[in-house]
Amino acid sequence: MRNGIPNLAALQAFEATARLGSFSRAADELALTHSAVYRQVAGLEERLGVALFTRVRRRVVLTDAGAEYAARIRHHLEQLEKDTLGLMSRSGLGRNLHVAVLPTLATTWLLPRLAAFNRVHPDITVSLSVRTLPFQFKDHPFDAAIYHAERMWPETRGIKLFDEEELVPVCAPHVVQAHEGGDPMAALVHLHTASRPDAWRRWYLAQGRDYPPAINAGPRYELFTMSLAAVREGMGVALVPRFIVHDALASGELVMPVNACLRVEEAYFFSHPVSNEPGEALLALQDWLAGR
Repeated sequence: MRNGIPNLAALQAFEATARLGSFSRAADELALTHSAVYRQVAGLEERLGVALFTRVRRRVVLTDAGAEYAARIRHHLEQLEKDTLGLMSRSGLGRNLHVAVLPTLATTWLLPRLAAFNRVHPDITVSLSVRTLPFQFKDHPFDAAIYHAERMWPETRGIKLFDEEELVPVCAPHVVQAHEGGDPMAALVHLHTASRPDAWRRWYLAQGRDYPPAINAGPRYELFTMSLAAVREGMGVALVPRFIVHDALASGELVMPVNACLRVEEAYFFSHPVSNEPGEALLALQDWLAGR
């Protein structure tokens, strides 16, 4: 230690154990042995004179002091990672970008396109992490973010990727066929996506339909990808952005039980903080995304 600051290995061992709730899991993540992680954490507790964990048989539970310290250490480690990657990019030692992105957009839109970017810029490494809620860049180790909003986030600059335009109801073909001769929407289980909790009510209002309270009884899923997986299994009808089901609708894999959409004003943006001067790698990714 220097000036009372614990060594980095001890802090990493403590943060991983706190996050994963296990010395063994922390050891696997850090490529260390169980005993090595345990010694690092025990040594840290001894040096600090504070119990960070309560050990109950094979379980470890953070104390109040340990939970507070873990949150602070996690923030500093993330910032250290961001600063290191930023230095590498600016100094020419490597060109690494860390981008926060919505999970469904990453799997259905961004990742299929990144291969082309990698062919043009093989020296730029783009890492992705999932974030579903807005955040401030100063608190997270990201160079940029791709997100869904009405406008660009404050204190950022970048580009609008594309307008979302509309949400459409989709289900498996055999589900509609089972309810021919009547209103298919009345018979289908409505699947809800957590990021758009009010979407079905707005869709019914836009169509001039009554909104039966029973619709709210349908299952809720965290991501559009989960809702679509349930749709493909015939579990009900989901309301999703048209662009992510365009190919499935064109091929007949999925169908719209009724030809009615919900217009939306939001769009997808790529932006980065105005407080940081964008590097060559970040601008290359932005220029490439602007042309997609």
